[in-house]
Order: sequence, then structure tokens, then C-alpha cells
Amino acid sequence: MDWLISILVSLVIGAIIGWIAGIIMGSGGSLLRNIVCGVLGSFVGGIIGGLLPFGGGFIVNFIFAVIGACIIIALARALKIGGN
Repeated sequence: MDWLISILVSLVIGAIIGWIAGIIMGSGGSLLRNIVCGVLGSFVGGIIGGLLPFGGGFIVNFIFAVIGACIIIALARALKIGGN
């Protein structure tokens, strides 16, 4: 049952990250798009954060996840994937 709660929390946080990145990048999107951008952005942000010499807590990781989601949105625009 703990794995189910972990997945649900990840999806909610991913949706919030995707929503914030969508606002920053000026793109609209559905809940599903926000979740996908947020989860992929968290992965990209984790890679970026891992390359830097300092660590961080939740806030720093959240910021890197939003930056990663913005990168995902920019890539989707460049490749003409999605609506905006």
C-alpha cells in the first residue's frame, strides 16, 4: 500500500511542477500534460542537480525539477510535439 501512496504523491507533485513550468513557459496544458512534464522534468532536474557540486533539500530539488520541466517544454516546442 505504501507504493500506491508514493505513486500518488509523485503524480501530484509532478502535476504541480508541470503546472508551474507551463506558467513560466507560457503554455497551456491538460492535467496529463502537466504530470508528464513534471515527472520528466524531475528526472532532468535530478540529472542537472547531480552535476552540480552542492546538494539541496526539497526546495532546491523542486526548483531543479521546474527548470527540468521548462527544458522539456522547450524541447517539445522545438520538436513541434504537443499543442503549444
